[in-house]
Amino acid sequence: MAIRSILHEYRDGATALRASVSWDDARAEPVPGVLVAHAWRGRTDFEDQKAVALAKLGYVGFALDLYGAGVTGRSPDECRELMQPFIEDRQLLQRRMHLALTELRALTTVDNQRTAAIGYCFGGLCVLDLARSGADVNGVVSLHGLLNPPDGDKSQRIRSRVLIMHGWDDPMASPNDVLALARELSARDADWQVHAFGNTLHAFTNPAAADPESGLQYSALADSRSWQGTKNFLDEAFS
Repeated sequence: MAIRSILHEYRDGATALRASVSWDDARAEPVPGVLVAHAWRGRTDFEDQKAVALAKLGYVGFALDLYGAGVTGRSPDECRELMQPFIEDRQLLQRRMHLALTELRALTTVDNQRTAAIGYCFGGLCVLDLARSGADVNGVVSLHGLLNPPDGDKSQRIRSRVLIMHGWDDPMASPNDVLALARELSARDADWQVHAFGNTLHAFTNPAAADPESGLQYSALADSRSWQGTKNFLDEAFS
């Protein structure tokens, strides 16, 4: 195994974007590619290391960039300011996700018929919106993601398998939000699953999350279980 990582530059019009791409250079044939959508702070080492972890599983990991090359939030207020335009303009969000998918599929190391996406927090919403847009991807995984659908038409069939990894006590996505998502996914004829972890808050995969009063708390158990579930899901999606 020889894991390589490079920065991959791409653009959305005048906006320069920068992804981190990781793969096993010892593999001669193209392999499935997996997008990694970032949390509200922007693309950080957390997402880059998830791309590396995916490469170790035999995939190409593509830690995408929604905000712009080198742009990250340094405080909750800055993160909120960066995320809000995408929450308000879901067409912009979906366009950036499709652009990343196009970049991933163009890589010579990627089997462009086998692609998926995973996302964390805000990134969980991003991968759900990729599926909602009707994108032809094998699967999407939302980990402690935001769940609310965009306004407008919700009749587009979801072709992708969908896996939701959810902390049941997450204040940013209530049990009612989970039920609403289940109804939406069923109405869109999706192949969907929800794995809910009891006594678990938001950001449960992030070891830096340590603010339970604000609903943010790492859980080693939920982290381990959700990663195992993600691996199983990708194995099935690409089989």
